[in-house]
Amino acid sequence: MRSATASDRGAVTVEFALTLPALLLVLALAVGAVTAADARLACADAARVGARSLARGESEARAGELAREAAPAGAEIGLGRDGETARVTVTARVRFGRFHLHTVRVSGTAAVLLEPGIPP
Repeated sequence: MRSATASDRGAVTVEFALTLPALLLVLALAVGAVTAADARLACADAARVGARSLARGESEARAGELAREAAPAGAEIGLGRDGETARVTVTARVRFGRFHLHTVRVSGTAAVLLEPGIPP
């Protein structure tokens, strides 16, 4: 093995110091993507809960309450009936990082046919 010359000393440290911020950025983006995916699934679940309760004949107020319980904090909920279909959309904002430098909107929508005997 050759020995390190004076010009090679510290090269690994410099390379590591230059690479570390890029690795941390990739890690932060991966965590943000997982957080956004989790919020997206929560929105879809909340929309399904709300649409199902509307389809069973619950009032829009009660369906909104049930959807809000299942939705991420601060989510916006839109409810309605379109003919024989109950439709609910849940939209939430997801903040990336500790300092909330970037925000992404995620949403979930569910549409369910009204149960027999429920007027449109």
